[in-house]
Amino acid sequence: MKPKHLRNKPEKRTSPQSATGRFTRLRFIRAKKRTLILGLVLVVATLVLYYPAIHHPFVNYDDDGYVTENHHVQSGLTWDTVAWAFTSYDQANWHPVTWLSHALDWQLFQLDPAGHHGTNVLLHALNVAVLFWILLQATGSAGRSFMVAALFALHPINVESVVWVAERKNLLSMLFFLLALGAYRWYAREPRPGRYAVVAFFFALGLMAKPQVITLPFVLLLWDYWPLRRMFADGGPVATGTEIAFPPRSFLNLLLEKLPLVALSAISAVVTMNAQRVGGGINPELSLAARLANAVVCYARYVGKAVWPTRLAPMYPHPGNSLAKWEVLSALLFLLVVTALVIAARRHRYLPVGWLWFLGTLIPMIGLVQVGRQAMADRYAYLPFIGLFIMICWGVADCVVASSRWLESRRGLTTVGAETDNSRQPISAILLATVCAGVLVALVLVAHRQIDYWGDNVTLWSHTLQVTNRNYEAEEDLGEALLEKGEQADALIHFYQATEIDPRRTLPHMHIAVYDQEHGKLQEAIEQYRKAISVSQNSSTNARAFSNMGHAYLQLGNMAQASENLQEAVRLDPHKMEIWIDLGLAKQKSGDLAGAIQAYSEGVKVKPTDVGYLLLARALQQSGHQDEAATATQRAKALSANFAGAQRVADQILGQ
Repeated sequence: MKPKHLRNKPEKRTSPQSATGRFTRLRFIRAKKRTLILGLVLVVATLVLYYPAIHHPFVNYDDDGYVTENHHVQSGLTWDTVAWAFTSYDQANWHPVTWLSHALDWQLFQLDPAGHHGTNVLLHALNVAVLFWILLQATGSAGRSFMVAALFALHPINVESVVWVAERKNLLSMLFFLLALGAYRWYAREPRPGRYAVVAFFFALGLMAKPQVITLPFVLLLWDYWPLRRMFADGGPVATGTEIAFPPRSFLNLLLEKLPLVALSAISAVVTMNAQRVGGGINPELSLAARLANAVVCYARYVGKAVWPTRLAPMYPHPGNSLAKWEVLSALLFLLVVTALVIAARRHRYLPVGWLWFLGTLIPMIGLVQVGRQAMADRYAYLPFIGLFIMICWGVADCVVASSRWLESRRGLTTVGAETDNSRQPISAILLATVCAGVLVALVLVAHRQIDYWGDNVTLWSHTLQVTNRNYEAEEDLGEALLEKGEQADALIHFYQATEIDPRRTLPHMHIAVYDQEHGKLQEAIEQYRKAISVSQNSSTNARAFSNMGHAYLQLGNMAQASENLQEAVRLDPHKMEIWIDLGLAKQKSGDLAGAIQAYSEGVKVKPTDVGYLLLARALQQSGHQDEAATATQRAKALSANFAGAQRVADQILGQ
């Protein structure tokens, strides 16, 4: 019998509805915890892998133009910097968001590369987390989304985008691209103008970081096909592991929906092409046939590097017209076969989506409009490879599930449950997890080694020469890295190699000329300066070449040639005091005192120095202007901390 105090009290009963609700809430909480743990694992793994990059120096390849020698960036976040960022075509690009990011880093870290590298690493980790979240929200599949994000986080081909400070633009543009993609799902659930504006806002920021994300409208159409299934809805599951339905739309409506974003893409394309023309980025030397052949071959090579990421380098020289026909035809056949296979297997919608993502997002960087002299670049794969990763992860998982079901059917078992319920195939699940872990460990080992190659410039370019052929860029940059270490003789070998591979390279000629001039080979130096000028399109480089050549003629005693070259140098760059002083010296030694006085006067206007005023005073004395000479001498005394020493320097310059 019940105790007396319980006899008259009704028993508490739990309704089936409340039990189901509690069970659903528990599942939701567990799923959230699992998602958070998986996201933290991805972020931590990314940070641990790339932590060594914090100790790397700046690279002598574009880092100077973006940070170490860019006085606009080094002004920090000022209104002048903001105005410059939005109006500049520096580095043959219009990317104000990227410039402002570098300016902020400079304000925080100045010339300490650790801070700049740290920002890149954090941005990559953020991109990894956002990619995982977007895939999970769109597909409902935690395991497959995790694996795609892990491949993106750890794949060695992405090392270049993370450890190279100048590639900040790649990381920023990807972040805004992913945010736009995530916002698009939010918009698709309940289409409203305000939600669409958020998508457009993130897209605009991405374009202002790097225009490679110009293909977002195309990717959104793919996203409509899968996983959102807004396009060609067939009554099948909306996405693996999720029950969220999106209102279906006709293809025409979905296309019209993207037109405002297409307009942004068109504006960005026009601005980018103008920036490339103004900045000299477009290479007009390659024929259309050579560009098409290289594009086909590089598509196949990118797939190869996705599967077997070896022989990675920051610069792959363009082959020009040297590609063999069999190589082009083989690559074309491979692309056609894969395309046919994914179309045939379109029942698995992720296959055509992943493949077309890869093909489509690479179009702006594949070289149909040749920018620069590279055939391909690891950094160009940062966005396109996500498509390949989606194909691989969803495809492998489906193959494992299908094979497990087939084995069960062979054993006379009945398979019941959701498509993604791998718990019913424990052996397959364990095997798949083991294989995935092995792949990720292998990628980490290769990526770690690739990160080490970027540890210093000599190592980076020496490795590049080992894995590429006839690489003039690597020869040139290795030479400059050796120069920084004081190894002039070794550097000279690589400069000569660069000019042998491509005589049109300006900087190797300049370095050889400077070396010859410093070692008294003045005629040889003059010849190298002339070669540099003949191939250079850069006014600053030409000004330096004319200046150095004029100084060489001064050393040879040929004042007429010295004056002619120095006059051209100050025309190209009137803001260098040293050039004006050399011009004044050439004029003075040739007897043109009026010209000398004018040149010296311009020099001390640019930069007042005690020696400059003393040279001006000597020229004024020789021309009979004693009062002006005395005034110049007084100015020299006022500026000088060691007037006697300054007089000795002036005497040495004049040969007295």
